[in-house]
Amino acid sequence: MSSKILGLRTAIYTVSDIGAAKLWYAKVFETPPYFDQPFYVGFDIGGFELGLQPGEPATDKKESVVAYWGVKEIYKEYNRFIEAGAIEYEKPTEVGEGIIVGTLKDPWENIIGLIFNPHFKLSSLMV
Repeated sequence: MSSKILGLRTAIYTVSDIGAAKLWYAKVFETPPYFDQPFYVGFDIGGFELGLQPGEPATDKKESVVAYWGVKEIYKEYNRFIEAGAIEYEKPTEVGEGIIVGTLKDPWENIIGLIFNPHFKLSSLMV
């Protein structure tokens, strides 16, 4: 039996106030959590999991890895996140062939990536 990477499953953000973060993320992603416990809150975002874990934000946030959440209208969604209290990090920018990416920071300094990619389609083999 061969092993195969099945694809991204979960992006986790550490937050100092899980109650406030749960409300904020439910608002900006426009979905309630499907799993809600004091030690972890999970959201189903388009078939992928966004998880919140309580903890003190790291003083040295690593910015080399960013999870990008796909959107159809990146400028509209980027501005909606800012109106909800996100902090602008990198404005949406076309990076080639119609692909546009932008990043924001949530109120706990976690980086949230948004991407419009007209070329990417979810695999029908996704399990």
